[in-house]
Amino acid sequence: MSAVHQNVLGIVGRSGSGKTTLIEAMLPLLRARRLRVNVIKHSHHDITLEPPGKDSARFRAAGAQEVMIASPWRFAIMHELHGQPEPELAEQLARLAPADLTLLEGFKRQPIAQLEVYRPALQQLPLHAQSGSGIIAVASDAPPPPGAALPWLPLNAPEQVLDFILAQLRLA
Repeated sequence: MSAVHQNVLGIVGRSGSGKTTLIEAMLPLLRARRLRVNVIKHSHHDITLEPPGKDSARFRAAGAQEVMIASPWRFAIMHELHGQPEPELAEQLARLAPADLTLLEGFKRQPIAQLEVYRPALQQLPLHAQSGSGIIAVASDAPPPPGAALPWLPLNAPEQVLDFILAQLRLA
């Protein structure tokens, strides 16, 4: 991982484990600490910002490579791939504004540090049990198993999870 991307952390886990909820809970805590944070959410679904038939969708359908929707409150850029492969993570990161921390939701196959959100009640194998994962800790709603090899954090205490993340990335 290059120095440009040293403050990137993936939040990974099975569907329904609470990845989005954890990120959502940590964002106001990060803002309160005056840290600038970007988030990239990886999706396996098509992305729609405006309903079909609205101006931006019509521009994309007509062949525009990029369409920016801008208002006094926010802007968004939709980039059509037109059959090209999904951009590499480094390219996606390069498009973002400078930040103190970038959280990624998903991207579990990327060679970056990751925090797994794990709920045993989902009855799915944990990702940290797979060899070759970049998982540095687990946030769970259950106690750690005997002899847990990774730090085990309380999922329902986002401030404690955040303290661990910031210490690991030396942002505390």
